[in-house]
Amino acid sequence: MAERRVNFGLWYDFRNPGGGGRSFEALYAQSLEQIRWAESLGFDSIWLTEHHFCEDGYTPSPLVLAGAIGQATQRMRVGTNLMLLPLADPLRLAEDSATLSILTGGRFDLGVGLGYRQLEFDYFGRKVSHRPSLMEEGVALLRKAWSGEVIEHRGRRFQVDGLAVSPVAANPPRLFMGGMSEPAIARAARLGDGFLSTGGIGHDLYVEALAKEGGGPARGAICAGNWGIIADDPEAEADRLGEHVLYQANQYVSWGAFGPPDQVPLFADAESAIREGLYELWDAEQAVASLTTMLKEYPQIIDVHFWAQFPGESVESGSRRMEYIAQQVLPRVRKNLAGAEGEGPAAHA
Repeated sequence: MAERRVNFGLWYDFRNPGGGGRSFEALYAQSLEQIRWAESLGFDSIWLTEHHFCEDGYTPSPLVLAGAIGQATQRMRVGTNLMLLPLADPLRLAEDSATLSILTGGRFDLGVGLGYRQLEFDYFGRKVSHRPSLMEEGVALLRKAWSGEVIEHRGRRFQVDGLAVSPVAANPPRLFMGGMSEPAIARAARLGDGFLSTGGIGHDLYVEALAKEGGGPARGAICAGNWGIIADDPEAEADRLGEHVLYQANQYVSWGAFGPPDQVPLFADAESAIREGLYELWDAEQAVASLTTMLKEYPQIIDVHFWAQFPGESVESGSRRMEYIAQQVLPRVRKNLAGAEGEGPAAHA
């Protein structure tokens, strides 16, 4: 039996609240150097995310960054978790992502989601209520564009008359789809090459949806965005990071990521954000045990990625956790997975 391969990666949003005493030029340069170093530590993937008109500079141009990262690395996969497909022109996105696949030798993966911020939809001239149809038609157009076929499309949201996208990548991007609601997860099982999860939410729903779609759980793939704070003393690390963690959690709440902002209260402090949010506090032993259990329970998981640093945290501070994970956690998880494969099918029973 072939050894199971799971990628372990890093998640970047390039936020710089209040400037943090550094320019965006410095933040981007330091982050690219950190990513080169992370590849040498054994990390396998980089994931980028997208929002617009954020005071802290939350990544508005993930594909530009993906190109820079692709050229700075040799083997890492580069993906988006996630881009806002309902705000995009699907053929323009298809062109850019195919170009990235060509430039990186097939190392680029496109992950997309619905989005939820009214501000973004208003500016880009899209209606929040149209998100499902924008997503469905967008996915169909991406697939057709990457094939190189001449596209004739008459949809509710897009009209395409005899256009073909070129160049065609030898290895088109894999198309992953994210979401936390049951309809979004079911859509990922039906239309995507895999599911982008957040904080472990929805793995069970995705596997159930795969079974309903036919073909069974074996045809699915999960790329798992992990919100763990992993350090030798995770409680002390959480105390040190308190303001950054609270900022991250409350920004997402205020934007509507977890439901209507007028119905989901902000966290009062970092302790409650960690206790009631998506965060986990793990030392190496806890991280190895938890990750191994999750990966054995869900053999669909092909990638687990961690925040490189929290908003406003220095790159150097994030690098310390990164090195700890690379040295104390990942080798042991990989060894556990190799051992499970050696035990045969019963290992996943």
